[in-house]
Amino acid sequence: MLKKHKSSKGFTLVEIMAVIIIIGLLAAIGAMNFLGQTDKARVTTTKANLKMLHNSVAQFKMDTGRYPTQEEGLSVLITQPSDVKNYQPGGYIDSTALPKDAWGNEFIYVDHPESGKPYMIESYGADGQEGGEGYNADLRSTDAE
Repeated sequence: MLKKHKSSKGFTLVEIMAVIIIIGLLAAIGAMNFLGQTDKARVTTTKANLKMLHNSVAQFKMDTGRYPTQEEGLSVLITQPSDVKNYQPGGYIDSTALPKDAWGNEFIYVDHPESGKPYMIESYGADGQEGGEGYNADLRSTDAE
């Protein structure tokens, strides 16, 4: 006499848990790769803005005969100082507001930095604090590629 085996339809709890764990691991790997690309993009964007601001300050110097003072900072790129002649109509950037770095922080203008250059523009990186490593490292217009 042959016994009939009942075929069970559906999945066992172990099979469902295995699938959930695999999906979770794949999601975690994908998220880590995505976040890494986002940080790289922020650094690239900030470097591009540093270069643009650096060139705008150089253009300001060519037109007016002087660099911005520490007190004036980057605001001279959008607002004409009262003592300046030959200021480019409309300012030196295509915006009515100064750009911020990719982390939402203000760029810092440094008049006569230690490097010996006449000026430098700086971002403190992801942490918004001076110093740091990796994505928290400071980015400077004099280092921008």
